Amino acid sequence: MSELHLGGCHCGSLRYQFNAPLHDIAHCHCSICRRTSGGIVTTWITVPLPAFTWTVGEPAQYRSSSHATRYFCPTCGAQLALFTALSPETLDVTVATLDQPERARPDRHIWVKNRLPWLHLDPQLPEEDGETL
Repeated sequence: MSELHLGGCHCGSLRYQFNAPLHDIAHCHCSICRRTSGGIVTTWITVPLPAFTWTVGEPAQYRSSSHATRYFCPTCGAQLALFTALSPETLDVTVATLDQPERARPDRHIWVKNRLPWLHLDPQLPEEDGETL
């Protein structure tokens, strides 16, 4: 069964699509996500790399660590995706940039050892100190 999902940046310069189920969705609490997004948490969906396509525009890239590259809009700055060499068959996509983010319900927290102590978000979800690949 096909599940086509669409998304893009704030200004419309970048659009993407992926054909994969909405699962493996995590609230990330790492300090790198905070600093690159400007938010207190970033929620990611992991999709198979072959299922993902940029349909409009070409993203800018930022190497945020020795194993991760982040993709963002060179016009409005929106962060849209993350590739990590630790999981080379997949791409993480920011749930907030989906056209229908309400459909992508998170299933866990990752990097909770870096969580801001005053943040209480979805306390019923399982937590990982880092991330289980």
